[in-house]
Amino acid sequence: MIDRAVGRRRQALFLLFFLPGIAMSSWVTRTPDVRDQLGLSTGQMGLVLFGLSVGSMIGILCSGRFVSRFGTRPVIALGTLLIIAGTVVIGVGSAVRSAPLVTAGLCLFGAGMGGGEVAVNVDGADVERITGTAVLPSLHGCFSLGTVIGGSAGMAATAAAIPVPWHMAVVALAATGILVHALRAVPAGIGISAVPSTPGPGPGPARRSKPQVWKDRKLLLIGAIVLAMALAEGAANDWLPLLMVDGHGLDATLGSLVFVGFAAAMTLGRFSGGFFLSRFGRAAVVRASAVSGAVGLLLVIFSDNAAVAATAVLFWGLGASLGFPVALSAAGDSGPDQTARVSLVAIIGYIAFLVGPPALGFLGDHYGLRSAMVVVLVFVASAILIAPAADTRDRAAAARDRAAAAGDGAPRTPPSTDPAGQHQGDRS
Repeated sequence: MIDRAVGRRRQALFLLFFLPGIAMSSWVTRTPDVRDQLGLSTGQMGLVLFGLSVGSMIGILCSGRFVSRFGTRPVIALGTLLIIAGTVVIGVGSAVRSAPLVTAGLCLFGAGMGGGEVAVNVDGADVERITGTAVLPSLHGCFSLGTVIGGSAGMAATAAAIPVPWHMAVVALAATGILVHALRAVPAGIGISAVPSTPGPGPGPARRSKPQVWKDRKLLLIGAIVLAMALAEGAANDWLPLLMVDGHGLDATLGSLVFVGFAAAMTLGRFSGGFFLSRFGRAAVVRASAVSGAVGLLLVIFSDNAAVAATAVLFWGLGASLGFPVALSAAGDSGPDQTARVSLVAIIGYIAFLVGPPALGFLGDHYGLRSAMVVVLVFVASAILIAPAADTRDRAAAARDRAAAAGDGAPRTPPSTDPAGQHQGDRS
């Protein structure tokens, strides 16, 4: 009975990752049309995208406290509803040609992504603890699969000149149906009093866990890996169609097609990630991913051949695919209080994913989008050097051994956390 419930919960999380992928790519593929309808420059489009940053920061900063108090289920529900509402407002803003309204829609969208997705990752990490298998790469693969499907639909809508408001309305309706179906399988109470939050009365464990997490140097290095790889993914999600249109002379439909190729490469990388992780380990996989991403970015930035640049996007997508989910699994193995550690690294990742890319628009306005992507290239290249931080297998085993020795026969790490570290370590 428990296995069936966990299976339904896992399938629900697949859908809850799939949903924002569709919504995000639907917006991304229509950015050239929205930009033209609003009559904006690249810098002005960056200001519109700043609404996504503001909303994302609000959602990210509130997510830990809300999950700690209410659990993952209501935070996931609220975040998804905000994504749906933001999609509708973006469509309305496009219809009335109002940049402030589109910005407001992106703010709602970002708040939902920033808050809800952190909660979904915490729930996914809990499923990893229960099942003892690496779940997060496949879950993030569902997000990428959603971007492929949403991006393909967006490309078709662009080619067919379907108005942006109608497109966004269909996405909102589909997302509502997915949410109603999936949320029933997500249990209540997951993550309560486990995520770092506002210090409460008394010297309880939750109060002490936050400074310990922030002082962990290896965890911060894992966070740096997530920052670099999430920035690479977010930069493509926000700017790739415009980068190919403005930087390489493609039309809007071909620009959307290149984005679909990027999303397909991300999907392939994430669904095949378990195979490579089990054979080569986390550090080698993260290093290879960073090399692939750096090569792809290098060619996109410096090649003047549009065909070469479009092909290089596949290397960019493969490179960006596994850094985020693999680092989240590594964070869970890096020490005690797994939920707090996963939450911290997820927050760093979503800051980079949602807040970092809009800033590239300001650089793009002055130096061009291709030149602005050099910043992303530098971050991804740095991940090659710090990739060994993702290998937390020995650390998790040593922590369990120390706990057993100190306990003098006392029980070891509780079953709710130990299997995840043990199995994930074995998979590495």
